[in-house]
Amino acid sequence: MSSFSDYEYRKQPGFDMNTFEGVNQAIPMKTLVIHCFDPRAAEIPKAVAEYFEDEVCPGESILDGSGNRVGHTRTLFIETNAGGRAAFALESVAAMDYIFSVQKVVVVHHSFCGTTTLTPELLIEEFHDHHHADISTMFDHESLAIMDFDKSIKYDIKLLRPSPAVPKHIKLCGFFYEISSGKLTEVVRDIPG
Repeated sequence: MSSFSDYEYRKQPGFDMNTFEGVNQAIPMKTLVIHCFDPRAAEIPKAVAEYFEDEVCPGESILDGSGNRVGHTRTLFIETNAGGRAAFALESVAAMDYIFSVQKVVVVHHSFCGTTTLTPELLIEEFHDHHHADISTMFDHESLAIMDFDKSIKYDIKLLRPSPAVPKHIKLCGFFYEISSGKLTEVVRDIPG
């Protein structure tokens, strides 16, 4: 057994995975923001929180009498990846629904993203040339590069909606973020009936 096992929820006395109802009492997260890991895009979660007005980001830790971090006020959590693509965040959507009862998923693509410097074919070819490995069937081809921001944002929302990893009640929104001005522009909204 690992020396870190004492820190696993499922090892705590009385914990039952079958009756677990999430940790929303301690951490009221309700929105997942998917964006690029580019450090210039680090302000995206704050911009999204301000846009929706009912979100808290960054928030603060809630301490118990002994100084243990038992909760947090943040309502928005973050999934970052190359280009901020939805295809690479599906596992997080499924896991976060179980843990936090997610209500909204937001996809944000940003100006001058590194994934606009290439095409899917070029990435596959360059990877093969440098590492002698074929990655052509490993990933969603349309998610490997951003060829057009409007199309990529709409594509990601269309990819999320029918996915079994995305609960049908989830609200989906797609945005474009201009990194120099900090302007967030809504491109698409998909709200279930």
